[in-house]
Amino acid sequence: MRFEGTADYVADKDLMVAVNAAIALERPLLVKGEPGTGKTELAKQVAAALGLDLIEWHVKSTTRAQQGLYEYDAVSRLRDSQLGDERFNDIKNYIKRGKLWEAFAADRKTVLLIDEIDKADIEFPNDLLQELDKMEFFVYETGETVKAIHRPIVIITSNNEKELPDAFLRRCFFHYIRFPDAETLADIVEVHYPGIKKNLVSAALSQFYEIREVPGLKKKPSTSEALDWIRLLVADDVQPEDLRGEAKNALPRLHGALLKNEQDVHLFEKLAFMARRQ
Repeated sequence: MRFEGTADYVADKDLMVAVNAAIALERPLLVKGEPGTGKTELAKQVAAALGLDLIEWHVKSTTRAQQGLYEYDAVSRLRDSQLGDERFNDIKNYIKRGKLWEAFAADRKTVLLIDEIDKADIEFPNDLLQELDKMEFFVYETGETVKAIHRPIVIITSNNEKELPDAFLRRCFFHYIRFPDAETLADIVEVHYPGIKKNLVSAALSQFYEIREVPGLKKKPSTSEALDWIRLLVADDVQPEDLRGEAKNALPRLHGALLKNEQDVHLFEKLAFMARRQ
């Protein structure tokens, strides 16, 4: 079982090596990188390439590790007992399976995505150490132990918003997705928009990388934002020569697809004003 990429996802050699190493070691693959570099999409493409089902657990700031295992609804059980509902007699009626339980109980191997793990509390990764290591957990309410029938391929993403505990990192295979170079990004554009004019892509990417290199930029535009911007350029029938003729420090056309906060917009407006004065 090896990942060799897909027609819909441009994966470099190092990324494919990382995925296959994690599969061989049967350890979670921890993927870091700038937002918009395809970390979440990687799990979907691994599942598609290997013909496996994908189970997605999108982590939020309020997410607890226990929710990935199961949740016991004691309130509903108390209410049903007061109403004389027969469901009350079986506690299993009030236990909701989490995403890890779904992956463990699946009758075939799956890909389990734990997305943006760094959004949760700092103790969240540590609370999952044993479950991800031993591929089992105990359900206290029913006294049963849930073991993985087939060990899932676990892909964990992080945007580096928080440092992850060393004990957690030791149990993962790590890969950092670097921001793609112009050639790779052109390949990604071609995958999303087959047959797009190469001279337009060349001019757009040239300006895109110039924007990313502007000193003082609070949020550099990502791969996904480059794709949105190029799509708008095509829809607006912008010509490559129009892009090449724009000043390096000018506010880029359709900049709302690239610049996502007022500080960066003001920065380019200031640079454009200074360029005009000179």
